[in-house]
Amino acid sequence: MLVNGRKLAEHAKENIREISCHELAVLMNKDMILIDVREQHETDSGLLPGAVHMSRGVLEMQLDQHPAVAHHLDPLAVMAQQPVYLYCRSGARSALAAESLRRMGFSQVYSLAGGIQAWQEAGFPVVRLQAR
Repeated sequence: MLVNGRKLAEHAKENIREISCHELAVLMNKDMILIDVREQHETDSGLLPGAVHMSRGVLEMQLDQHPAVAHHLDPLAVMAQQPVYLYCRSGARSALAAESLRRMGFSQVYSLAGGIQAWQEAGFPVVRLQAR
């Protein structure tokens, strides 16, 4: 049976935990692991405050390089002990990424429902990056 990307994301959402913009805003702090999985060019419009960019295509391979854990001997083991929050433009890619991290052994993975679009529509701030 063939499945398109939209259906694949819908299936992923059945197997992962989503978090609302309002819930995430309450939890936000400088120590949280918040990852933007959009493509590099998409980040020109800004990131959620405190987010680190890791494109969906390389997330699994670069996860151990996240600044919050890279200095540890076993970065993934340290990261797996804390909540990881993912987001993309609309919530589909972050759902797929969350499902992938769950398969890697992460148990506290959350995808932002509606992505950065919902975040901005709810009136929450984004941080613009300096010119590259």
